Amino acid sequence: MEEQTLTLKIAERIEEPGNIVRLRLVDPEGAALPKFEAGAHLDLHLRDGALDLWRQYSLCSDPAETGFYEIGVLLDPKTRGGSSAVHRLAVPGARFEVEGPRNHFPLAEDAETTVLFGGGIGVTPMLAMAQRLHALGRDFTLHYCTRSRDRTAFRTVIEQAPWAESVVFHFDDGDDAQRLDLARDLPPPGKNTHLYVCGPEGFMDWLIGYAEANGHDGGTVHREYFSADIDASGDTFEVEARLSGVTVTIGPEDTIAKALARAGVKIEVKCEEGVCGTCVTDVLEGTPDHRDKFLTDEEREEGTMICACCSRACTSRLVLDI
Repeated sequence: MEEQTLTLKIAERIEEPGNIVRLRLVDPEGAALPKFEAGAHLDLHLRDGALDLWRQYSLCSDPAETGFYEIGVLLDPKTRGGSSAVHRLAVPGARFEVEGPRNHFPLAEDAETTVLFGGGIGVTPMLAMAQRLHALGRDFTLHYCTRSRDRTAFRTVIEQAPWAESVVFHFDDGDDAQRLDLARDLPPPGKNTHLYVCGPEGFMDWLIGYAEANGHDGGTVHREYFSADIDASGDTFEVEARLSGVTVTIGPEDTIAKALARAGVKIEVKCEEGVCGTCVTDVLEGTPDHRDKFLTDEEREEGTMICACCSRACTSRLVLDI
């Protein structure tokens, strides 16, 4: 789907448990919104005084709905300004510049079996997927993991949904039988069985590692990271932007994107954590040191792309196609 820029208005703000707000966005003139596919997200432009950030939020509403979009936003205690700005600024009537919908987490709609794993706020793309799978009449299960029943956002929405029986809740403060048990809850591997994982980084790494160690092929284990603890520091190296005719030195605490920007070569950056893919740039020479959570294992092995917001170089020099 071609990316587009929209101005959308907050029509409704619903306070969900666990410091999460569910926001309903509409066209200010009441026009139908562009269709999206399950797994898609919006890029939200957050501006307030000196604050000027782009942040990505998964669409959790029904992909068949064109009258509004819904997103859920957690007030992250580790916020770098994005989530706190949304909670402060997103009041009914407020308008936001939005890019998208974009989809780096597409749903394989022809899978025989689909199992969705949502950890905390990571359930948001799974809600759109569940609605789409139900509409298609597909076999699926959504495992939704939260700290406790009282802090489970979207619980009322799920319990009232026609696909509620396909959802299994897991609470950290529940008994052992009620918690997520991958030996029990993970389906047998198969080429027509697809897994989708979204949530905190540790939850995702544990679940993906377990699935792949137990025979699930990387091509059937789909993931989307909302955020990641990225170490972008390292040894000094050079980057040549070949098309621009510019060469810069990347210091131990610098990033490729920032160093090139100072030299007049702009690479668009949004998340700054290697999760959204906005800054992916083609590599012509050299070996990237991948620090991101966006590229697949196959793409990393090819070594022809790099997330310029956080990744570095294994060689003394990289040549980029910009």
